Amino acid sequence: MGLLFFALFNSILGLSVLFPVLGPLGRSLHLSETEIGLVSTGYALTQLLFAPYWGRLSETKGRKPVLLTGIVGYALGFGAFGFVAWLGERETIPHEWLLPGLVCARLVGGALSSATLPTAQAYAADLSDAANRTAAMGIVGAAFGLAIIFGPGLGAGIAHFAGLLAPVWLSVALALANAVLVLVLLPEPPRKNVVHRPPALLPVARKVPALLVVGFVATLSSVAMEQTIAFAFEDRLGLSHDETPMWVGAGLVAYGIVAVFAQGFLVRRYRIAPRTLVLVGLPIAMVGMGLLVVASSFPFLVVALTIQGLGQGLVLPGVTSALSLGVTDAEQGAVAGVNSSVQGLARLAGPVVGSKLYEISGALPYSFSTLILLAALGFVLASRDVARTREHTVGASPS
Repeated sequence: MGLLFFALFNSILGLSVLFPVLGPLGRSLHLSETEIGLVSTGYALTQLLFAPYWGRLSETKGRKPVLLTGIVGYALGFGAFGFVAWLGERETIPHEWLLPGLVCARLVGGALSSATLPTAQAYAADLSDAANRTAAMGIVGAAFGLAIIFGPGLGAGIAHFAGLLAPVWLSVALALANAVLVLVLLPEPPRKNVVHRPPALLPVARKVPALLVVGFVATLSSVAMEQTIAFAFEDRLGLSHDETPMWVGAGLVAYGIVAVFAQGFLVRRYRIAPRTLVLVGLPIAMVGMGLLVVASSFPFLVVALTIQGLGQGLVLPGVTSALSLGVTDAEQGAVAGVNSSVQGLARLAGPVVGSKLYEISGALPYSFSTLILLAALGFVLASRDVARTREHTVGASPS
């Protein structure tokens, strides 16, 4: 689990260093907010399409080779994206080719890197029994959160001193180093149930439909926020393109600290039931989103982000562990792939929805997110398959 944590941390670190710079970088390339959203959408589209394939493939081909494919995919995707953006900065390609080039780079990167998350979740499931599944998924979530703590701050600092493209090249370097780490050190995990034919996706998804819906809504609200938060900082605080990454990075560091505290400490230490995590986390995330509607100063924005981060830090491991516990050992890769595909759909819609709403009103993305989180809370309270996750908190077999 320690090696898996470090490998996943490195992958998400390479992704999160870009969070504070994508908005300013897009604007510096004379792209609109909606066009910047389309760049992110291309990445999410191929994740949506390919994540189930990689999750199922890891059941028959092994976790390590599929995980390695995803990490190398990060390097290829970010390398292509950085090269096209570099050409755009120097105006060596026609402007009308810039957006298609950036989108194509993200399509390739998303198709390959979508192997990482479902395989890592299935790997964690291989190393844990039902009683410890929530803690194991908390470790996976903590790797995300810890990377979000360091990544935005690192990316913002590098962008401040070396330019907006420097964090992109850092992402490529981190991915390549991570590939070597996985190849040399990370072993194939012991498998509880080796299969020769991967399970069908639809029967697996039918076991946990409400959980998939809740995961979709939580991810959609988070991605809409992430897509627009740099715009909010820049516009509400009156910052320049070059100043924005540093301020956004500081806010996202606070967001990440709280998320790690929730996933790496609260979830693991107190072994909170998955359903309870979701029921507590959704209202907290709603409060954070509601505060983002009205926040107009840097301290107020940071407080809103930290509250939202705490809510997300509880909801997402709750959903992930409940999904894992809702299927058999032979279906771990499949359910992780379906979950990644659903989250990919949310990441596909989130940038477009968030950026389009922001063009209408700077507060609208956060009002929208608050409302859909409220709807998800009502859905959890009424759904049977979410309620059934209670029986797995005492170590019952997932089958």
